[in-house]
Amino acid sequence: MTVPAAGRTKGLPSADPASAMRLNESSLIPGDRETLAAWKLAFFGAIALLVALPLLRPHPFLEILAFVPDGLTATFTVTLASIGLALVLGLLAGLGRIARTPVLNRIATVYVEVVRGIPLLVQLFYIYYALGPLLHLNGLMAAIAALSICYGAYLAEIFRAGIQSIPKGQMEAALALGLSRTQALGRIILPQTIRVILPPIGNEFIALLKDSSLVSILAVSDLLRRGREYASTTFDYLEAYTVVALIYLILTLFFSRLVGLLEERMRTHGRQHH
Repeated sequence: MTVPAAGRTKGLPSADPASAMRLNESSLIPGDRETLAAWKLAFFGAIALLVALPLLRPHPFLEILAFVPDGLTATFTVTLASIGLALVLGLLAGLGRIARTPVLNRIATVYVEVVRGIPLLVQLFYIYYALGPLLHLNGLMAAIAALSICYGAYLAEIFRAGIQSIPKGQMEAALALGLSRTQALGRIILPQTIRVILPPIGNEFIALLKDSSLVSILAVSDLLRRGREYASTTFDYLEAYTVVALIYLILTLFFSRLVGLLEERMRTHGRQHH
């Protein structure tokens, strides 16, 4: 549902909010023909290399491929759980950033500014070694908590900018039709916001997937740690990290394509809706 706009607000600098919300990493998301061709070259090239290396040199590449997949479960668990919690935190903090209640606005602003000012690696150490013993958090739970809190702050700004990019007339017209502010936000503003912020949220998901490799320092047996464990016993560091890098590249390119397809589908659906 879209209510006819009565005006525009000071939101994103571009006249096209969807274009303005595309961050620098959005080039990872295939769109035009040239980008798609480059994506295919990188994606299928990485797969071909990952298949060719064990065929050309079974030792150690075949052994590495048999050793590291256990870490994929931990990597996906951390990534999916963290992005889910980060979306909730980001939405709540984003709404707090535009709230008219000074207390809520101040709390959300402090959260965003403080968390974004501390490196993720420091947050991982702090939550695991300082808060972990107090809250009885193991490595996996501490990793999910740190990533969720960190990325929740960045997603809060994405939600805030996306909501503010919707013309004020949408809310004013909804209120004039008898909807409450909460109903207008849930039925009118947020559905439009999702279409606007999907590209940057997709980019944050991809960045989180790559940053999940940092949790290996907390004794979480993710993909990177499994590669490190193999290399530490065989001293095949180059081969082990090559396989890990290729797997991360394939995962990143796969999800970037998935986000691109979802974005295109929502854009097509929006045109049909209008």
